[in-house]
Amino acid sequence: MNLLSKSISFLARLRYNRIHNWINHPAAAQRQVLQSLITDAQYTHFGKKYQFDKLFTIKEFKKRVPLHEYDDVRPYIEKMMAGEENILWNTPVKWFAKSSGTTNDKSKFIPVSEESLKDNHFKASKDVLTKYYTNFPSSNLLTGKSLVVGGSHQISQLSNEIATGDLSAILMQNSPFWGQWLRTPELSIALLDEWENKIEQLANVTANENVTMLAGVPTWTLLLLKRILEIKQKQTIKEVWPNLELYINGGVSFVPYRQQFEQIIGKPINYLEIYNASEGFIAGQEKPDDDGLMLFTEHGIFYEFLPVENYGQPNPQTLGLTAVQLHKNYAIVISTTGGLWRYIMGDTVEFTSLNPYKIKITGRLKHYMNAFGEEVIVDNADNAIAVAAQQTGAVVSDYTAAPIYFTEQSNGAHEWLIEFEKAPAQLDVFIEKMDTHLKSINSDYEAKRQKSIALRMPVVHAVPVGTFTAWLRTKGKVGGQHKVPRLSNERKIIDEIKQLVGIA
Repeated sequence: MNLLSKSISFLARLRYNRIHNWINHPAAAQRQVLQSLITDAQYTHFGKKYQFDKLFTIKEFKKRVPLHEYDDVRPYIEKMMAGEENILWNTPVKWFAKSSGTTNDKSKFIPVSEESLKDNHFKASKDVLTKYYTNFPSSNLLTGKSLVVGGSHQISQLSNEIATGDLSAILMQNSPFWGQWLRTPELSIALLDEWENKIEQLANVTANENVTMLAGVPTWTLLLLKRILEIKQKQTIKEVWPNLELYINGGVSFVPYRQQFEQIIGKPINYLEIYNASEGFIAGQEKPDDDGLMLFTEHGIFYEFLPVENYGQPNPQTLGLTAVQLHKNYAIVISTTGGLWRYIMGDTVEFTSLNPYKIKITGRLKHYMNAFGEEVIVDNADNAIAVAAQQTGAVVSDYTAAPIYFTEQSNGAHEWLIEFEKAPAQLDVFIEKMDTHLKSINSDYEAKRQKSIALRMPVVHAVPVGTFTAWLRTKGKVGGQHKVPRLSNERKIIDEIKQLVGIA
């Protein structure tokens, strides 16, 4: 281990004492976070409206401030983007993260304050690395370059003071000097807008660097790795980057992609999952192959958890950390240093551990199939796809699914479009394995499938390679954090893709 690695490892151990404190006292950390949030925002337009100066308990906060979704806070955000200050947060907000907006054509703009960057995104990033160096003290991770396959949108200036862009672009633009020094390529390439050109330039520049850490959405990262192998005329990434030791992923489940990464990299490396959304850096794996992501409780976000069965009801009750249960599905509700207050993110999670608090992402409130009471969530689908692929030797690149509704002639079904990197020898065997595993992990699905009374066998179409990228391109959403919705309770997306590839 060289001197730099020894120094980084020593600093990581020092920082771990602080991490250890909030891990062991999460409720106290959360009370302090909420107190700071309310104190800082009490004189904002929002704080005055809901009398933050009179809020002294969590119970009063939840009673006075209603739950919000994006359309509820859009008027406030539009004022902030027009340059008005002290609307949702007490310091000037100069950055707005443009969400991928995968379920509709309108983008969402999430305020990113200086406090969001410093006390949430960058602080959580340092804690992820601290935990990594604690687990791997002889790591040489930071002696090479990190490559983030990030946002494909140039920073867009709304005015001299205010700009928008993908979260990854905002983070790269604002990262400290040491972050710029450790990153490849230069910003002018990393922030390119046109995805095909960006992949080409990324590949040409980074193929000759000493890359030790890789991060990004799996789909686009794989495209880059394949192009690098073409340029270097190599069989595996280990021949190009022999010192690569870590891939950090997030945004979608890594389960369907892991086999492809292991094959293309060609050597064992560490894989870490993080949950870093536009709204905030929520959680990260403590160590590779952990069951769940450590919830960051001291990073400028106050959490509440809404049982998914209560979503949409009048005045639904949320739960704090001390009241949540293992393996129940919750919608995550946050209040943040960016000025989001009791904001329903749209993601659903379940707790895999209560000591310490660890979660896994199970899907989206509006990304599920429940047309027949089957309640299939993305986590179910990812696991069923992964098991079927493993049992049939297939490799799945991407997929989407939606219900086929009852007709006079037939009962319902789930229709799947699956893009295979390596197709199974027999598609019907893959379908049977997927269906069997879904029944084994989802009792509601199993009940509806019994004797095919409510749900008949899934209808699966193998679509050509590049189908989902082509559909994203029609939406102007190629690259970066954009991804195909896995599941939908409506047929709009699946019918558009079927029409694109000529499936009747």
